Amino acid sequence: MGKTVRYLSTDGSVVALVSDTTDICETARKYQNSSKVCTAALGRTLTAVGLMGVCMKNSDDSVTVRINGGGPAGSIIAVSDSHGNVRGYVMDPHVELPLNAKGKLDVGGAVGKDGFITVIKDVGLKEPSVGQVPLVSGEIAEDVTSYYAVSEQIPSVCALGVLVNPDLSVAVAGGFLIQLLPTADDDVITKVENGLKGIDSVTKMMSDGLSAEQICRRILPEFEMEVLDEYDTAYKCNCSLERVEKALISTGKEALEEMARDEVTEVQCHFCPKVYKFTSDDIKKLLKYACSGSPDEK
Repeated sequence: MGKTVRYLSTDGSVVALVSDTTDICETARKYQNSSKVCTAALGRTLTAVGLMGVCMKNSDDSVTVRINGGGPAGSIIAVSDSHGNVRGYVMDPHVELPLNAKGKLDVGGAVGKDGFITVIKDVGLKEPSVGQVPLVSGEIAEDVTSYYAVSEQIPSVCALGVLVNPDLSVAVAGGFLIQLLPTADDDVITKVENGLKGIDSVTKMMSDGLSAEQICRRILPEFEMEVLDEYDTAYKCNCSLERVEKALISTGKEALEEMARDEVTEVQCHFCPKVYKFTSDDIKKLLKYACSGSPDEK
């Protein structure tokens, strides 16, 4: 179980969110059987999308982050509901790379930076809203900060971290997001910048046992912060037989006809290890539905 806490400064100028996603990232690692660098890349993205998720206004809202930088790990997809529950995957979770020049996991090298970060928000309208900006570094946090500045015009600071143990398990993972509200003036900006100077990394603060409140105080020492809300968060996949059937139908008549030639067709969820099995007769029923377009014909 993870946890995200949202704070508001008493002067109404700054919002801060602090998230512990250690268990979430460990679940994702197990599901993906990922390498160290891919665990870090996916974990950072899951943390980021979870922070974005709790910023959504309505209970049924959701947000999807897609990162495609042209690196060897391929695209990363992560989805969050409005309570910070997330799911996600990296296209090639087994990529291995040497440490970068700073002796850290080379997330930027695995992700690449020749591409975009795309944020898709589903708020119940006919079409979701889509924002897309070029990647800055592929390190995820800088790219999220850039997205907010360029696409949403919200001055923000995002920090993300995933510390991976030698046995590949996740030691700690989490992040924070600071956003300035319209009431923020130059003095507020200066205070935020001063607070961030020389702070430890997210993983260092978490490894030292700092709570969400202590991290908030550490990053914004010149502000009095009050808790707005708290969320217990988790890795939650919403796959189902119905969803998989709809996905198969969407592949079209020719693809279904080819599947129907096999005795059994197996479909594994991208987000979790669950496998759905369809017999040839099952596929033929879906094919009939695809051709008729009527649910009664399924």
